[in-house]
Amino acid sequence: MIEQRHLHGWADPVFYESPGERPPGGERFAAAGRDVPAGWTRTERGVWTVLQPAGRTLPDQGWKIHVSAVAEDADSTVTAVWDHCTEHGISFKFLAERELFELFNSKYMPRQGSGKLITVYPADEEELERALRVLDARLGGRPGPHILTDLRWNSGPLYVRYGAFRERYLVDERGRRVPAVARPDGTLVPDERKPGRHAPDWVDVPACLTEHGPTAGGGLRSRGYRVLRALHFSNGGGVYLAERTADGHRLVLKEARPGAGLDSRGCDAVARLEREGWALERLADVKGVPELYERFVVGGHHFLAMEYVEGEMLWLWLATYHPLLFCGSGTRDEAAYVERAMALADRVDQLVDALHARGVVFGDLHPGNVLVTADGRVSLIDFEAAFPVDEPDGRSALGAQGFMAPDGISGPAVDHYALAALRAWFLLPLNRLAPLSPGRELEWVASAERRFGHLLAPGVVETIRDRLAPPPSPAVPGTAPVPSRRAAARRRREELLGQPLDVDLDAPRVDWDAARRSLARGVLLSATPHREDRLFPGDAEQFAADGACFAYGAAGILWALDAVGQGRFPDHEEWLLERVRRGLPPVPGFYTGLHGVAHVLAGFGHDKEALELVGQADENVDRLRDPGLFRGLAGVGLNLLSLARRYDDERLLARARVLAERVTALIDDPGAPGAPGTAQAGLMRGWSGPALFLTRLYEATGDERHVDRAVRALRLDLAGCVPQSNGSLQVADRGMRTLAYLDVGSGGMALVADELLEHRFDAELASALTDIRRACQAEFVVEPHLFNGRCGLMAVVSRLAHRDAGGEAKAAVELHLKRLTWHKLSYRGHLAFAGEQSYRLSADLATGAAGILLGITAAVDGTAPFLPFLGPRSVTAGAGTARRTGSGAP
Repeated sequence: MIEQRHLHGWADPVFYESPGERPPGGERFAAAGRDVPAGWTRTERGVWTVLQPAGRTLPDQGWKIHVSAVAEDADSTVTAVWDHCTEHGISFKFLAERELFELFNSKYMPRQGSGKLITVYPADEEELERALRVLDARLGGRPGPHILTDLRWNSGPLYVRYGAFRERYLVDERGRRVPAVARPDGTLVPDERKPGRHAPDWVDVPACLTEHGPTAGGGLRSRGYRVLRALHFSNGGGVYLAERTADGHRLVLKEARPGAGLDSRGCDAVARLEREGWALERLADVKGVPELYERFVVGGHHFLAMEYVEGEMLWLWLATYHPLLFCGSGTRDEAAYVERAMALADRVDQLVDALHARGVVFGDLHPGNVLVTADGRVSLIDFEAAFPVDEPDGRSALGAQGFMAPDGISGPAVDHYALAALRAWFLLPLNRLAPLSPGRELEWVASAERRFGHLLAPGVVETIRDRLAPPPSPAVPGTAPVPSRRAAARRRREELLGQPLDVDLDAPRVDWDAARRSLARGVLLSATPHREDRLFPGDAEQFAADGACFAYGAAGILWALDAVGQGRFPDHEEWLLERVRRGLPPVPGFYTGLHGVAHVLAGFGHDKEALELVGQADENVDRLRDPGLFRGLAGVGLNLLSLARRYDDERLLARARVLAERVTALIDDPGAPGAPGTAQAGLMRGWSGPALFLTRLYEATGDERHVDRAVRALRLDLAGCVPQSNGSLQVADRGMRTLAYLDVGSGGMALVADELLEHRFDAELASALTDIRRACQAEFVVEPHLFNGRCGLMAVVSRLAHRDAGGEAKAAVELHLKRLTWHKLSYRGHLAFAGEQSYRLSADLATGAAGILLGITAAVDGTAPFLPFLGPRSVTAGAGTARRTGSGAP
């Protein structure tokens, strides 16, 4: 997902956006300004400019040529390919702007798209060979990033892969829409774009490709290394744990691909690897810096071999020890943590001072680049952003949001800024909000001071503030000019995010009705009804799913606004209906596909359109093997039950029963393909969703077997949980952290256990419910949203309050509400919140304002369902009881 967030975070600094919606005015390649030749058509398709000879029909799939380039050759490369293709009548597409070329080659773009400046579509193998030979004569020997999914032609920038010419998609067994090609019998299968896989197994590789492949190198084994596992991948290359074959010594190999992984200055991964090598040599014998063993080149890729440093990343250390992440921590725990955290910050300070004394600025200090051992020793890793202390206007071209020094700070002050951000991060890790809070960049530091200031040594907060204070305007003499793109982004953020809020979340008694109205107004102000692809801005996943879907699009937002009492909006409903008329992707699932949109349309009275969508989904429901709620069988089944009740339709109920049998078969064989593993445990993607579906089916039919099955399903999810030292129960996430969220986490399991316990007492479920509720009561949550944030946990605790006679749940809900102020942002003066990972604002249900509206409403009055199929509860404040008002309500 990091690649999708970088891709869709490029065009707009406030909301996730398609790169095709970039602001005008970028530098265009010379060929892009040419007139279209007679008999040709030019079409803009997102980021691509497509040229096709009129009247010529291409096959649906075949061998395509990808052309890569480095920055200095890109313009002339586009011109050379344009000339050849237009002369010989071959369709092609290219990136018309230099910034797009740099974007798709940048460090955190998807690796399968790296290097692709131009795609050529030969009509057959004869035309393929002729084009390769002619283009190789014109471009052969030019450098360019290797295209990892393709077969290379000779040693130039030409690469070949078999794949789709015409966009075709299929819905796979997991309910995802994926690119497709057809087998010889016409069956669609995924068009896989994986490194090293340049053709499906039924396609013969043309002789011209086997004769002209590049000369193979000896690989890493020829250098005496054996790779044990990959530690990290980016567009610039990999980082690998390896061992020397001679003596078994473990070490790290860092790879850099020429021309790939560009940073904001246009430097590629090789240039940064050279910087890292320079820094490590300069810092030899400094404790806390990896030792450099050697530099070498294999297969055109550059490598550093360096010491493997023991320790865990600092963010994992914080997730293990921060007391506010664990309900029940007391003052002594907080004092001990602050003392320990500040001692670690001091050690990092001292290590950075040692770097500066050797003439090196680290340049990219953040918790992922600091390792800490069990006994508290710290080390720095990843020196690719390092630069000399005396470099004029020296600053990094890469950095982590919330730790990267703003324009106007250079030299060693770059590290000083990051050190101050790190020290405050130890207290409240909310750094990523600072760039989204123009004029209020230090609010999160003030929150940290209010919560922990009494435990800090005198002067600590003042030093943090001084180092994090915004620098002088670039107009001040002596400051470096700000690149135009970053200056425009800053102006846009100031315009949209810099206004004072119209509601006070820090007031002694917050007016939550006013807060919800403000949040809803902000959502409505973000609407773009003139666009066809989306109505409201949401998460980056919106572009892979659809702008209409329930989790990330218009359906969920309109449902939430109505559910919390903020109104119906006929013009926006018409947008959704028009989107349906144009045709939605045939993804069947509830949160990402047709059933979620159908659920909303049915609730709004658009019965004909809703039932048509259910019919459109049927074919792809039949192939689903994912039992989950998010995009699988449980979500579809729950919607069928809801519609069966709404329309009194026995046929829909019968279809839900059939899905229940398929879900049961997967419960009986949890290791089968398509079944969720423990890493997906939770309401949305785990077994808790199927348990909820079977519970609702029991309520509809009275068949006790469905309760038995629901209990078995929920126990499969609970098996993925681990008890914590404070008595809470959370999902173990790949052995690195534990989670209580709704999406993946234990919180959703408690919701379903609560529903099941209404029908059958089960001591194991009752005990787990209590322990999970405790996990959901933590004071600090990194993000505010519904699926993976504070509002989901808050809604869980609120719904479970009827099982708490002591009032602990009520107090926890009040604390969650109070702490929402830590996350608040302003959008055009109205309350707003950042989405997943806090890179951009979001209005959607899963990650943004619509979901937060549902969470707040669940906590404040409980009169609205905070999710479909989990009806409202009315909680009597302070009484520790609840009145059920239709738990199975749609």
